[in-house]
Amino acid sequence: MTSVQTAAGTAPLAGTGTSGPTAAEGDARRERVDVHHHFTAPEWLDWAEKQEIVQRRRLPWWTQWDLGTALTMMDEAGIRTSVFTVAMLGRLQDPKVRKESARVALQAAGDLVASHPDRFAFYTPLFLDSPDLSRWSLTHGMDELGAVGVSVRTSVKGVYLGHPDQDGILAELNERSAVVSTHPMDVPGGGAELEGVPPFLCDFLMDTTRAAINLIINGTLDRYPNLTFVLPHGGGFLPYIAGRVEAFGDFLTPKVEPARVRDYLHRFYYDTAGPMSPSSTPSLLSVVDSSRILYGSDWPPTPAQLVTGVTAPALDNDPALDEQQRRRINRDNAHRLLPALTAGP
Repeated sequence: MTSVQTAAGTAPLAGTGTSGPTAAEGDARRERVDVHHHFTAPEWLDWAEKQEIVQRRRLPWWTQWDLGTALTMMDEAGIRTSVFTVAMLGRLQDPKVRKESARVALQAAGDLVASHPDRFAFYTPLFLDSPDLSRWSLTHGMDELGAVGVSVRTSVKGVYLGHPDQDGILAELNERSAVVSTHPMDVPGGGAELEGVPPFLCDFLMDTTRAAINLIINGTLDRYPNLTFVLPHGGGFLPYIAGRVEAFGDFLTPKVEPARVRDYLHRFYYDTAGPMSPSSTPSLLSVVDSSRILYGSDWPPTPAQLVTGVTAPALDNDPALDEQQRRRINRDNAHRLLPALTAGP
């Protein structure tokens, strides 16, 4: 088995076949850029516990982020750089507390990147229900701490990304030609969920699909052409229902011309945190070419053993992809989309 040298020694290289990859592909597998990494800062948890916002022992496992564990997972999966979102838990309402929460989390993110600039980068968070906090986070995160883009939920309290009320902050992002990483979190409740099925399995994918269609029908992609939206989990159900959207575009409000649908779908980027598979990859590639696909681990909600033993190998051995396509997905597309990753200190 081919190996990659890490700080902790020699770790197996995820997804490597017995015959070994070509030199170019091998480099890409050792130099992945992960655009889907969740960072819950230990410093933020310390603050939140003091504020009696959370209790560590009652939080899910994926909130227990640890630098050593993160680097070990990255090395074993061949991830050179992780671009992370900044997690803040709880449903805070007081504006001052929300801003302080964001300040603590962003400072931890900035400190992590400053101490490991070749291994980490981050998106600064936006808040769909608070334009003022979003503008502060945008300025503080990007201009002062060096965030490479922004992150935003696909919906908040039933209001989806692309709603006209968001035009002010979207216009500012457009002026910056910002990369916008999206992710679902709020999904239908109140009995709408399916018992025994966690929301990340199906509901998250539907929420992403709804947000993408909302961006299309509200004209967001046309009004703000400098924005780049990254859809998680392979775009949810969007690639699979692309033909359906084309066929029934007249039933949307406002209507979408069938000839425009493929163009709209090709404006998004899609990450691989699905995971990719022989059943899903052809659907995605029928909508976009490999230049619009980015590697995503979805760690730590996706446990390390699944990243290194299942999802990364699934990508590297996917029969629908050739070596050039895998190299684009693993590394090259992210470097083109986020040039700050290759700018150096």
